[in-house]
Amino acid sequence: MLGFLKQPVVVTAEINLNLVALTVIGLVSRMWALSYPTAVVFDEVYYGQFVSLYMKRIFFVDDSGPPFGHMLLAFGGYLGGFDGNFLWNRIGAEYSMNVPVWSLRLLPALTGALCVPLAYQILVELHFSHCAALGAALLILFENSLITQSRLMLLESVLIFFILLAVLSYLKFYNLQKCSPFTAGWWFWLLLTGVACSCAVGVKYMGLFTYLLLLAIAGVHAWHLIGDQTLSNVSVLGHLLARGIALVVIPVAMYLSFFYIHLTLLYRSGPHDQIMTSAFQASLEGGLARITQGQPLEVAYGSQITLRNVLGKPMPCWLHSHKNTYPIRYENGRGSSHQQQVTCYPFKDVNNWWIVKDPGMQQLVVSNPPRPIRHGHIVQLVHGITTRYLNTHDVAAPLSPHSQEISCYVDYNISMPAQNLWRVEIVNRESDTDVWKTILSEVRFVHVNTSAVLKLSGASLPEWGYRQLEVIGEKLSKGYHQSMLWNVEEHRYGKSQEQKEREVELHSPTQADISKNLSFMARFTELQWKILTLKNEETEHKYSSSPLDWITMDTNIAYWLHPTSGAQIHLIGNVLTWASANVATLVYVCLFLWYLLRRRRKICDIPEDAWWIWVAAGGLCVGGWAVNYIPFFMMEKTLFLYHYLPALTFQILLIPIVLQHLSDHVFRSQLPKNTFSALMVAWFSSIYLVYRTFSPLTYGKPALSAAELRDLRWKDTWDILIRKQ
Repeated sequence: MLGFLKQPVVVTAEINLNLVALTVIGLVSRMWALSYPTAVVFDEVYYGQFVSLYMKRIFFVDDSGPPFGHMLLAFGGYLGGFDGNFLWNRIGAEYSMNVPVWSLRLLPALTGALCVPLAYQILVELHFSHCAALGAALLILFENSLITQSRLMLLESVLIFFILLAVLSYLKFYNLQKCSPFTAGWWFWLLLTGVACSCAVGVKYMGLFTYLLLLAIAGVHAWHLIGDQTLSNVSVLGHLLARGIALVVIPVAMYLSFFYIHLTLLYRSGPHDQIMTSAFQASLEGGLARITQGQPLEVAYGSQITLRNVLGKPMPCWLHSHKNTYPIRYENGRGSSHQQQVTCYPFKDVNNWWIVKDPGMQQLVVSNPPRPIRHGHIVQLVHGITTRYLNTHDVAAPLSPHSQEISCYVDYNISMPAQNLWRVEIVNRESDTDVWKTILSEVRFVHVNTSAVLKLSGASLPEWGYRQLEVIGEKLSKGYHQSMLWNVEEHRYGKSQEQKEREVELHSPTQADISKNLSFMARFTELQWKILTLKNEETEHKYSSSPLDWITMDTNIAYWLHPTSGAQIHLIGNVLTWASANVATLVYVCLFLWYLLRRRRKICDIPEDAWWIWVAAGGLCVGGWAVNYIPFFMMEKTLFLYHYLPALTFQILLIPIVLQHLSDHVFRSQLPKNTFSALMVAWFSSIYLVYRTFSPLTYGKPALSAAELRDLRWKDTWDILIRKQ
């Protein structure tokens, strides 16, 4: 029974020394002197702010993309014991002792280093030689721009790592598909493809381009599976379900999990709260939650409320009035009602308070028990400080002449009676008997007499309106645009009937009890929408560029300059590699079209297996370059050279593919082969020489003299910084 103990237990392992060596060299190239410089370098000033907010658990919104990449950088800060206390306000500012520079730059460096062995494995899985795979890895290793981006607290190297991991995982899965489907290895690589795709998208939305490319490739392969008559219907269904779960369901679930962790970590109120809805703000600790804690949930007749416009653009604001009236005549000669002004004011103010009144009663206090207001009820809104009623007439608004003026009614004893009845319509109601709720309900106010809807126009009033935002009555309104929606933000039950006592009450903090916890999906939906629609004012940057500048690297970015010496860091690529990548792409496209035309004439220049390997490699590499490059021509945002790096990576992978194809199928006789091999040695030596030449600008050391810096200005369009003597 225990006979197996008579023999020793032997474990056999195969170690690819190429992979080990490439990994070690990649780590050395990316992590050497990683803490240098000990100063803020270019976009570290941007990402560092978010790392500090993570350390302090303060909520923020970044319109550049999902939170996963920021969380990875923050994890590096956490490992280094960073407390978040550093003022990220200036590129070149020296880091204080409490900032763990090495830890903050660790994950980008690690992922950048691992791209080297990933490139090697991708070419092996594409069925190219180990020599070609080694060439691809070395090209990635000696690419100056990828090294620069990997050695700083930036996200491009992390994005490229997950892109390459997704590509490699799918290739390994596809190759296993042919011989051993539904095995443990098959499932592992399929699931890892989905995980890597979701991580790529979670780092930056640019990862979506490669994800869609892999989905398209998987779709083509699935279509071929459906047509495979050797597979049963059950087997085909199993294949399709497995791919659907791994490549769609899991990425979506992981994407949601990134936001769940993000929102769980950032539970404190912060500087970006104001762009979120009142309900979202109230779910955070501090800020609005501190102000509104304990408010009544149901709005009743006699409630004292502030009304926030749901749109939040051009800035968050609250329905507001003050004693000043509209001018009798505007500058363009049009007349007004000369009633009390009503605006939308972007700051908390006592004049933002309104009292919800029952038109059939005179009292301005909440009865006992309170009488809640429901969808469809008619109300009057009384301005808390001036006690005038919200009103509109068939008078043109000051800046929007096709809409009605909104005012607080002043009785001038003329033939213009008050029209101050408003119907409450709860837009996000579940039924027509829903009660108007604090923070949660989005409400539309429809004027009973004219059917005009209370709306924020967004225009700023002139000096007589203190530059506050115009509020109008929108006629013939269809739909529910957010500018027409309002929610109760602060709320109390009014108790004082006398005006002086009521004014004191309006100045005092709110009290009572309410649960305002939003579900995760509600918070995710709102945050995702803000990320997608929030647009910062795009300003022209000194180092911004167009996609046309990237292919030939007619631009560079000066990342950092030493305050006293000539030491500096630039995002600048290996010129020879970039040129070779462009040539390889052109050669591939020309050869592909030539072969395609010849095959149409039933002429096969290369074996069938070689043709399909050629097609697959090009579909992945040229396709990867195209999907990561062409979309930038349609983007209206400030673009930089580093946006091209994912596309460049696919182009670099194509170089050894084209070279091996030329060697195997174009230069077939011995003399051209030998000549070609000699040229390749010279070419690769030149790539290494260019890498070494520009390494002082890649690593920031050693410091170069003015003459040496001028010698590195290989293009007139490059901005190499030279100090004046």
